[in-house]
Amino acid sequence: MSETNSVYAAYSGNTHLFGGNGPYVEEMYENYLANPGSVPDSWREYFDALQHVPALDGSNAKDVPHLPVINAFAERAKSGGTKVVMASENIEMGRKRTAVQQLIAAYRNVGQRWADLDPLKRTERPHIPDLDPAFYGFSDADQETVFDTSNTFFGKNNMSLRELLNALRETYCGTLGAEYMYTTEQAEKRWWQQKLESIRSKPNFTADKKKQILDRLTAAEGLERYLHTKYVGQKRFSLEGGESFIAAMDELIQSAGAQGVQEVVIGMAHRGRLNVLVNTMGKLPADLFAEFDHTAPRGVACG
Repeated sequence: MSETNSVYAAYSGNTHLFGGNGPYVEEMYENYLANPGSVPDSWREYFDALQHVPALDGSNAKDVPHLPVINAFAERAKSGGTKVVMASENIEMGRKRTAVQQLIAAYRNVGQRWADLDPLKRTERPHIPDLDPAFYGFSDADQETVFDTSNTFFGKNNMSLRELLNALRETYCGTLGAEYMYTTEQAEKRWWQQKLESIRSKPNFTADKKKQILDRLTAAEGLERYLHTKYVGQKRFSLEGGESFIAAMDELIQSAGAQGVQEVVIGMAHRGRLNVLVNTMGKLPADLFAEFDHTAPRGVACG
């Protein structure tokens, strides 16, 4: 047993994750948490795998940067305690409450510009000062300050700055980019805010719903692959890269029907029109293929 322990100790002292490399690995991980595109591909793949390991409580919440947490506790220790501070009515706290509202508005307006939309991580995401709490005068010492967010952010009524910032990033800077603040209808904006922020842009689909979405995606991609293979060089208004549009249209039409809508008019672009005809409007694939083969009855066209 002692020999085994000594071997393990020697291994731990030499592997790249321990020993003198520890600070370097920690720094790389901090950079990854802040911006995955800022680290080399090999390290990003390693850290990506860590993110898929379930937490002890069974949740799949992603890790957050540790350095701000460490700095926050250090600042609290210097000020003589680590107690949670509730934002009060004094002038400084009033300024911070206003800054919180500005931070929320910034994520709603430009958060999609920092969304994680590139699965290949080819480039670093741009630095957007408006999304940084420091831009509004916050420091690490403010991370545990609790603010009343009942009238400014959908979710919990009271949230610490750290919790609010994590919620904003999950909602607007994840793998879904939401851009809706350009609309002039306040009711519409509030509707989007409630829908996105209450679930942090992570819908909870049932197993049957996931199968339905997969079925629509498979149908859309299958048709595109067949047309690309069978009718090379012919104009086919490809949908490739936008297969999710078919799943979205299916959900929109089904939900509209459930609400009593009798007629749906689609102002369809050229891109993807054949796929929509088949997988949304119900056009028979045989009729579509006959039009490509010039064997369809006279006067029938692809639409």
